[in-house]
Amino acid sequence: MQAHVFKGIGRIFGVTPQRSGENLPAKYAPWTWFKTIEIRKGETRPGIHVDECLDDIERFGAHITDAHERVTEEAMR
Repeated sequence: MQAHVFKGIGRIFGVTPQRSGENLPAKYAPWTWFKTIEIRKGETRPGIHVDECLDDIERFGAHITDAHERVTEEAMR
């Protein structure tokens, strides 16, 4: 899956399949595009827990971290 990584405020990062990043939570805006990556279940990638990321994208449409710790569920409320 092609995913787009965005930097939010502080140490917040968001990963989403939407190139625009419009589905990322406004409370961590402004979001700045950082890079585009390819991720697949079962793969490892520095700085991203890929399976957790893909699970969040399937459930919430995005994966949000704060200092590399998953905060997606609370961020998407």
